[in-house]
Amino acid sequence: MRIRPAQSADAEAINELLDQLGYPQDGQATTAARIRCWVDDPASAAYVADAQGDLYGVIAVHICPFFERDAAWGRIVALVVSDRVRGRGVGSRLVAAAESFAASHGCLRMEVTSADRRPDAHKFYQRRGYVHQAGKSSRFLRDLSASNGNHDQILSESCLKSPGR
Repeated sequence: MRIRPAQSADAEAINELLDQLGYPQDGQATTAARIRCWVDDPASAAYVADAQGDLYGVIAVHICPFFERDAAWGRIVALVVSDRVRGRGVGSRLVAAAESFAASHGCLRMEVTSADRRPDAHKFYQRRGYVHQAGKSSRFLRDLSASNGNHDQILSESCLKSPGR
């Protein structure tokens, strides 16, 4: 098994992985476009665990500059390991790749969120030195609706407007 950058051609397998985690996708073309955005963005990376063409996992990481000080922090945006190979070190290798990417971009810290219903994932991160922040900070979300409702157009435009382009 090798860890390599994700490619648009991986979209079908990545969709299957995301579906295992409870995030069904709109289709292969939409995911392929999203992967292209991540590949083209110098502040982002997506890696897959590839075992001779069989994808065992995917991770996406994004670099965020601190506003209040110099340097940056990395955020694991997605991590999925196939339910067929969980517990065999695939996730650890993917996290190591994400941390390496973040460190090479000057990050001082990594962040990840995980749903409360995933206690095994919480233990996974804690074994890797991630500190549980419950009671120290809160997370607030607000959905924003697209004004024209055209997701593919919005995705395309957001790729073009990303910093560093």
